[in-house]
Amino acid sequence: MRLDQDQKESPPLSVHAPKTGPQKCGDCPIRHRAVCALCETDELATLEAMKYYRSFEAGQTVIWSGDRMDFVASVVTGIATLSQTMEDGRRQMVGLLLPSDFVGRPGRTNAPFDVIATSDLVMCCFRRKPFEDMMAKTPKVAHRLLEMTLDELDAAREWMLLLGRKTAREKIASLLSIIARRAVGLKLQATKGPISFELPLTREAMADYLGLTLETVSRQMSALKRDGIISLEGKRRILVPDFGSLHDQTGDDSDGGKAA
Repeated sequence: MRLDQDQKESPPLSVHAPKTGPQKCGDCPIRHRAVCALCETDELATLEAMKYYRSFEAGQTVIWSGDRMDFVASVVTGIATLSQTMEDGRRQMVGLLLPSDFVGRPGRTNAPFDVIATSDLVMCCFRRKPFEDMMAKTPKVAHRLLEMTLDELDAAREWMLLLGRKTAREKIASLLSIIARRAVGLKLQATKGPISFELPLTREAMADYLGLTLETVSRQMSALKRDGIISLEGKRRILVPDFGSLHDQTGDDSDGGKAA
């Protein structure tokens, strides 16, 4: 969905009315992880007066690469992909946006990637210019955004290793591990004991993201299930009986299993 001129002059309307967007910042499920995590009560009140929610259905485009982006946002619920299309039409998925991840860059007026909702998506949005003004007056917001940017850089480096050196089994296990850690992190839980989460990607999307074939993804998921590393509950629900066992399949060092 491209932003037209009218939308640039006023806050964009939701594509669909948000079903899960919290009205109070204190009730927000991503409050302790989002860009507002370090804010005090008065700072939260300022953000609350600025925010508005947008929601998208699975498959809808949030913004196209190169389009003017006059807002920034945090993912509240759902998941989106970041992708880049080459001149010959080939498309590469380059990142995932999970709950609490930040969309957009203060100081940058155009979107660097296509952002597409993979599942039903709700975002907490702020107009870019007022948000930039608040950053200048509120060091805690700027500091938290710096922390998140550095975390994103670390994740990008980790993903370079995954795509370049890991086996198919290690790639699948790594992706499941990332999603599992985020699931327990949002609930302020440890990675001890069984972990259950909804897999937000189809196997086709997993194949695209990991640089594998659909058949390879299916085989490796079945192998992890057969070996007792995961259990499948319906089409998308994943149960990890022991996170340590899943992490052992990623090829990472043992200190990579802490909640992100």
